[in-house]
Amino acid sequence: MSTTAAPVGVTGAAKTISMQATKTKKRLTSPWASLAAVIIAILWTLPTFGLLITSIRPVSDINSSGWWTFFTNPAFTLDNYKQVLDTQTSGTTLSQAFINSVVITLPAVVIPICLASLASYAFAWIEFKGRDFLFVLVFALQIVPIQVTLIPLLSLFVKLNLAGTFWPVWISHSIFALPLAIFLLHNFMKEVPRELIEAARVDGAGHVKIFFQVLMPLLTPAIAAFGIFQFLWVWNDLLVAITFASDATTSPMTVLLQNMTGTRGSSWFLLSAGAFISIALPLAVFLSMQRFFVRGLLAGSVKG
Repeated sequence: MSTTAAPVGVTGAAKTISMQATKTKKRLTSPWASLAAVIIAILWTLPTFGLLITSIRPVSDINSSGWWTFFTNPAFTLDNYKQVLDTQTSGTTLSQAFINSVVITLPAVVIPICLASLASYAFAWIEFKGRDFLFVLVFALQIVPIQVTLIPLLSLFVKLNLAGTFWPVWISHSIFALPLAIFLLHNFMKEVPRELIEAARVDGAGHVKIFFQVLMPLLTPAIAAFGIFQFLWVWNDLLVAITFASDATTSPMTVLLQNMTGTRGSSWFLLSAGAFISIALPLAVFLSMQRFFVRGLLAGSVKG
């Protein structure tokens, strides 16, 4: 029984790739790289930490010294939070604006994910005339500036008597998110082995069963990654909110904080408490969904 040795060139190339991979791994895991990452993380977190300290300091301390003096003269109070939650600005309170932000954000995340998942499956696994042209057209919509669409959409919503409701901001955020969502989910679906889809078809599964029972469990990381992006975008949005949801009954926290900036010149210390309330929920969502976020970013990056 004879064996065939691997060609010398192939063996040498394999050794070269292995050595390069080892060097890259050492560079990424070196103590200096870890130290640099820690320093960047500290510098990135420092403003948020300062905002938190400022929000719990008494007014007299805020007006007389910087937040870093809290460690030499510690004094804290929750009066800033109580006052900012109960104070009315532009006909609404921050607590009501917080609820409005939740009401705006959740449907604006769920709607584009549902529509983009179905559209991505159609573009990836259903053959129909003009499929590639339509996909390129959807992808090209990403370059359309949001600013040029605001006035036409606002005129349309006024004609449909939707002004003063949440529907304009829901529809607008969904429209703006769909091109990117379809592009990301389509690329993820195309990474699924064709043999898996064909095996499901051999077993008698149709498009509905393949989508919900075969692909949806695999799409969880990608959907979670996009959901986090969309949640943060909608929650922190001011342009769309101030255009379609500036009414007192529908305005989110971003609009209220923007109004507080102009009306709270003598009580600017309330802005720190209001700003920290506005970032508390997105921060909790990001930290709790971080593992899905990382898996979604890395999904499809390695084959074999």
